Amino acid sequence: MAERGLPRTAAPAPDEWPARPEQSLALTGLGTFDWNLDSGQMHLDPTALEVFDLRPYEWGGTAGSLRQRIPPGEDARLDARIAQALKNGRAEYGAYFRIRLRDGSPRWTHTQGHILRQPDGRPFRIIGIVRDASLDAGHPGAHTEQDEGRRRMTGVVERTTAILAHARTVNDVTDILKDPEALGHLGAVSVMLGVVDGGRIHLVAEGQLGSYVPEIEYTRIDAAFPMSEAVRTMRPVLLTSREEFQARYPMLWPYIAPLEVRSGAYLPLIAQGRPIGALGLLYGRDGDFTAEERNLLVALSSGIAQSLQRAILFEQEHDLAEGLQRAMLPRSIPAVPGAQIAVRYRAARMGRNIGGDWYDVIPLPDGRVGVMIGDVEGHDTDAAAVMGQLRIVLRAYVTEGHTPGTAMARASAFLRELDTERFATCTYAEADLNTGLLQLVRAGHLDPVVRRGDGSCHRVVVAGGLPLGLAQKEGRPAGSGYPVTALELHPGETLLLCTDGLIERPGLDPDVGMREFMAAVRDGPTDLEELADRVSDLVGDAGGGDDMALLLLRRHGAAGPRGGGPLRQHLAPGDADAPASARHLIRAAAAAWGAWDRADEIELAADELMTNALVHTDGGGTVTLRLTAEGRIRVEVEDTSSALPRRREADDFAVSGRGLMLVDGLSDAWGVEPRGGGKCVWCEFAVPAAA
Repeated sequence: MAERGLPRTAAPAPDEWPARPEQSLALTGLGTFDWNLDSGQMHLDPTALEVFDLRPYEWGGTAGSLRQRIPPGEDARLDARIAQALKNGRAEYGAYFRIRLRDGSPRWTHTQGHILRQPDGRPFRIIGIVRDASLDAGHPGAHTEQDEGRRRMTGVVERTTAILAHARTVNDVTDILKDPEALGHLGAVSVMLGVVDGGRIHLVAEGQLGSYVPEIEYTRIDAAFPMSEAVRTMRPVLLTSREEFQARYPMLWPYIAPLEVRSGAYLPLIAQGRPIGALGLLYGRDGDFTAEERNLLVALSSGIAQSLQRAILFEQEHDLAEGLQRAMLPRSIPAVPGAQIAVRYRAARMGRNIGGDWYDVIPLPDGRVGVMIGDVEGHDTDAAAVMGQLRIVLRAYVTEGHTPGTAMARASAFLRELDTERFATCTYAEADLNTGLLQLVRAGHLDPVVRRGDGSCHRVVVAGGLPLGLAQKEGRPAGSGYPVTALELHPGETLLLCTDGLIERPGLDPDVGMREFMAAVRDGPTDLEELADRVSDLVGDAGGGDDMALLLLRRHGAAGPRGGGPLRQHLAPGDADAPASARHLIRAAAAAWGAWDRADEIELAADELMTNALVHTDGGGTVTLRLTAEGRIRVEVEDTSSALPRRREADDFAVSGRGLMLVDGLSDAWGVEPRGGGKCVWCEFAVPAAA
C-alpha cells in the first residue's frame, strides 16, 4: 500500500492538459461513491477504498461493509445526519466522522453526498465523495477532539458537583472523591482531601486507585508540604514534573519517588473567604496545566468546598442535636426486681437526626413498675425539648401517686400550657409484678403487643383518649378522658411498646409494617435483648423519615395462687350495696387465700377504711384486695381527698374516732400513701405459713 496520504494514481504527462477528472480526484485524495438506496449496493472507486484503508477483496459492495472501519458511535452519528437530509428533502449533505485504520489508529474523514430523487420526491440514489480530512486547514477533527475533551472534563465537574449536592457528612464527601466513577475521567491516579483542624490539616481521604501518598495524617499549616502551602496562601499549587516535586518539597519526595506520579495539583478549598481544607490530585503524566484545565480544577474545588462546609456544619449540628437527645432520654434503665426491660432508640435518617420519641421506666413501691413510650410531633430540637419536659412531668405525676388516667390527663394539660403547637401521643403501662396486674392508658398512640411464653403474640386493644396537648371537653373530671384498661401479664409474657417510626414504611399502608412487626415478635429469639435487636432492625433502610423508640418488659417469677388478685370494687357515693358487695368479696378472697381464721378481722378492718372514705370524702373510692409476694393479704382503699387520717383516742361517750384504733389493733401493718389528688389507706394481714 502507498504511504498514507499519498495517492496511487500517476500524475498526467507534461503535454496532457487538462488533466482527466479521475486524475484530479485521485491526486487530491478524493474518492467517489455511488449508493443505490433501493438495492443497498454501493460502489467505491480505488481512491475511496484507499481512504477507508480497504483492499478490493475486503470490500463487500454494500454500505454495511464499511462498519469494519467506522466505530459504532461514529456510524450512528453519520446515519443520523444522512437520515435527516433524506427526511427534510435536502439535495446535499456533508459530515465529518472518524474511522479506524488497519493498525487501529484513528483518522478524521469527510464525506459529501448529492441525493437523487424520483419525480414524487422519493430518494433512490446518493452520489458523492469521501476524503481524508486530517490535513484540512484548521484541522476540524482536532477541534472536535478538543471540544469533546472540554465537554468530558466539564461533564466530570458537573457530575461530581451534582453528586456532592447530596452529601450530608464529611464521610459522604470522602466516599464520593474516592469513587473512580466520580473523578476518574480527570486522569488522576490519586485523590487526597485534607480538612483544616485548628492550626493543622487532617488528611481524611486518600486514593482512588490505591496510590496512597501520606503527607502525614496531621500536618501543620506552616509545614513545607504542597497541601499546607495551598491552604496557607489560598492559591493552587501546580507541580508539572517529578523534578519539581523533588526540588520544592524534599520532605514529600520520599513518598512520591516510588510511585508512577509525574505531576500534581493541590487546590485550596475556600468557603466564605476562609480555607477549610485542600484537595490534592496526582497524575501520571508530565506537562503544564492549560488555562482551561486550571479553570476546571478551580471550579471543581469550589464545588467541593461548598459541599465540605455544608457537611461540616451538618455534623456540628448533628452532634449538638444528638447531645440534646441523649440529655432528654433516660441515661440508664433501672433494674427492676421481677422483670427484665430492654429499650431501643434510632434517630431519623432524614432531617437533623433528632426527634420527639421517648421512653421511660419508673420503679414504684410495692413491686410495681411504670413504663411509658411516646412521640412528640416533629423532628427538630424543639420537638426534643418538648419531649424532655413532657417525659419529666409525666414521670413526676406517676411518682407522686396519681392513677394512670389522672397522670395522663395532667400531662396533657401541662402540654397545652406550654404555649406550643405541638401535640404528642403516649402509652403508659403500670405493672404489679407480684400479681401480674397490668393497667394501660393510651393517648392517641399505637396499641401495645403482648408476646406469650410460647412465642405467640397478639395486639392489646386499649381504650384510648386524645393525643396529649389537645383540649378535652369542658366539665369532665380529671382523668376521665383517659380510661384505663386492665389485664394480667403472666410470668414469662412480654409487653412491647413502640412508636410509629418502627412500623411506618414510605409509600406503604401502616398495616404492612404492623404485620412485619408482629411476625418479627412472633418468630424472634427468646432472649429479650436479642428480640429487641431483631425488632428494631425492621427499620433498616426502608425507614428514614421518622425516629423510633421501642420498649420491652418481660415479667419473671412463678404464677401466684389461683385468684391471687388483685380484686377491685368501686365505692360510689350513695351506693348502699357497694360496701356489702366489697365485704362479701373480701371474705371470699380471704378464705380462698388460706386466711379463713382471720376473715372476720380482715373484713372489719376493710369496712372501717371504706366507711372513712365514704363519710369523709365526696368522690367515693376504690377498694383493692391482693396477695403480696411476701404472703400477706393487703387491703387498699383509695379516695380523692388529700386530707390524711390520724389516729386519736376517743372517750367513752364519743361516737367516732375508733376506726383507726381498730385497724391498728387488727392488722399487722397499716399506713397512708399520697396518690396525686387523693390518698391510699392500706392495711396488711399475714397468712398462716401452712396455708
